[in-house]
Amino acid sequence: MKSVKINSLNMELFSNKKTKNFILDHLIEFLLLALIIGVSIIQPNFLKSGNILNILRNVAMKGVIAYGMCLVIISGEIDLSVGPQVALSGVLAAFVSKQLAAWGIIPLQVGALVGILVAAAAAIFTGFFHAWARQKFNMPSFIITLATLNILYGLAAIVCGGFPIANAFPTWYAFLGSGRILGIPFPAIVFMGIFVFFWFLTEKTDLGRRIYAVGGNAEAARLNGISVWKTRIFVMCIVQLMCVLAGVMNSAQVRSATFTFGRGWETQIISSVVIGGTSMLGGIGTIWGTLVGVLFTGVISNAMTLLNVNEFMQYVINGGLMFFAVMFNTYMTKKRNILGYLE
Repeated sequence: MKSVKINSLNMELFSNKKTKNFILDHLIEFLLLALIIGVSIIQPNFLKSGNILNILRNVAMKGVIAYGMCLVIISGEIDLSVGPQVALSGVLAAFVSKQLAAWGIIPLQVGALVGILVAAAAAIFTGFFHAWARQKFNMPSFIITLATLNILYGLAAIVCGGFPIANAFPTWYAFLGSGRILGIPFPAIVFMGIFVFFWFLTEKTDLGRRIYAVGGNAEAARLNGISVWKTRIFVMCIVQLMCVLAGVMNSAQVRSATFTFGRGWETQIISSVVIGGTSMLGGIGTIWGTLVGVLFTGVISNAMTLLNVNEFMQYVINGGLMFFAVMFNTYMTKKRNILGYLE
């Protein structure tokens, strides 16, 4: 009889522990669902298909960068230069495309492709430089990318001369930013397609496991035969390439390019990643969580617009969300340690 009671107590404790772990792991999803329900009650237009597609289109450009940023933060690093890289990518694509056509070398229809390739090459170089400086001089990635933030911003302004570059893109280019397939905005399709790629990378490949290992303990990863240097090169370059993708879609949407595009995006992107459960200390995070974090911030932004919230108050709310996300991540880590739960 006593044994039955003990077993029953153990099962109850185990069940409570599993329930707490489940709630902790999926709290952001519950909050997102509660937010959607609350906003839809206050503003019935929120759940209309047109508005839902509008949210997906609006979060797509920052979202694809957030996936790359998730890998960077999981690896224990940070990249503050993503906003200016978005601007530089659009400006380079426009400048190269327009100049090649003006010089009669390549028509505008093909010149845009060359411009995108030039932007991608510049992004890879930037990512490689970040990884090299981190490895060679052991400088914090925060400082390295803070420096390149200003450098890239200045380069973008120099290339475009401080003014928007217009009439630089062919007609097909506009589809990348405002086209639709079966009624779904093309950027939203790209956003979900890139999610599948990054999810597979982190969940099903050795490279994904190496990224987590480096972020958890770089020295231990090195001693186990993992190339920390190559891993950092990959994550630093992949986030920069996502900036090119976002920059192309952004310039295609407005059909011009200038150095102010993407300004301030880095804080919003990092906020989405952290809200999604990625630890700023490295080694912890998921692409699924980043997707939820991006959607959460997108829904918040859309809801504030629908409810006519003051623009300056939106900054306050977004800053509060960032603080809450970091505080919640710290709390969740402590609770997992108390419960003896290991991810």
